Amino acid sequence: MAPSAQSLPTSVSDEKYANVKWEELGFGFCRTDNMYVAKCKHGESFQEGKIVPYADIQISPCSAVLNYGQGLYEGLKAYRTEDGRIVLFRPDQNALRLQSGANRLCMPYPTVDQFVSAVKQVVLANKKWIPPPGRGTLYIRPILFGSGPILGSLPVPDYTFTVFACPVGRYHKDNAGLNLKIEDKFRRAFPSGTGGVKSITNYSPVWITLAEAKAKGFSDVLFLYAATGKNVEELFASNVFIVKGNVVSTPEISGTILPGVTRKSVIELTRDFGYKVEERVVPVEDFLDAEEVFCSGTAAIVTTIASVTFKEKKTEFKTGDKTLAGKLFATLTDIQMGRVEDKKGWIVELTDAPKPGLKL
Repeated sequence: MAPSAQSLPTSVSDEKYANVKWEELGFGFCRTDNMYVAKCKHGESFQEGKIVPYADIQISPCSAVLNYGQGLYEGLKAYRTEDGRIVLFRPDQNALRLQSGANRLCMPYPTVDQFVSAVKQVVLANKKWIPPPGRGTLYIRPILFGSGPILGSLPVPDYTFTVFACPVGRYHKDNAGLNLKIEDKFRRAFPSGTGGVKSITNYSPVWITLAEAKAKGFSDVLFLYAATGKNVEELFASNVFIVKGNVVSTPEISGTILPGVTRKSVIELTRDFGYKVEERVVPVEDFLDAEEVFCSGTAAIVTTIASVTFKEKKTEFKTGDKTLAGKLFATLTDIQMGRVEDKKGWIVELTDAPKPGLKL
């Protein structure tokens, strides 16, 4: 049943919404109306794509993405603010990260302007699927992959850049904080590998350990540095921070850790709050000795970690509204939802459908 106008904030009560029970919205797939598709041949550059009805993609069984895993994805969100605007959060940073990953995987890529334009077009083409303020966000998934057939060596003849979106609620709904397991058997990424880019090959290989952890009641898994097994790196899909006194530490970007857009924003805000921020190697011992621990990501936003279990020993950390994580979550979401002035220049407001070829 669609939400009634009376149940929504007055500032958006005249908006037309999709038939969604917003109060029950979780973080999962929900089919929307439209998506963006652009094609590129080997040796050429991506040109302006187009909005098409959401549908399955026809692809060769011998495509590079299916046979060799040549693919990247990004994740970002569109927000409906309390004063009725629709905004994005730092989409240029996702575009730059996609370009870095494309270079690593030998793929052509859209320009930053093309990327941001595609994202804007998808958001506006699915406007009714953007949740009311405070009820969720529109999660946007750009994907770049080798769609042409290849058997053996390069080049791949064709590439596809597509963007779809779906409404989502909170990724982690446990307000009491996450209960993590430090994984000491499986590794997420390896030195000189692809852990530092958002390759599609980074995720399913560690589903097995995530599934096992969740079956035992854990919220997520924290992975260790593959070469030594002595330093913490990141969770399945988010970066991690530790707090000790006035010092906040996070594992340094060294090729095995994804440079998160939220991570970058959290570091800047934390320094604004007067903390010293260190990007460094974080041994397991330092992690377990922390006063407070939290994670960050597009899906996770900023989420408190209440406890971690390592080799059957459980360690608990500070939680509650007065934590640094709580302050960061409030500050970040206030900026994203337009409740405070964006003094950082992070917010991109959508006003009308971007025209093909227009630089944004």
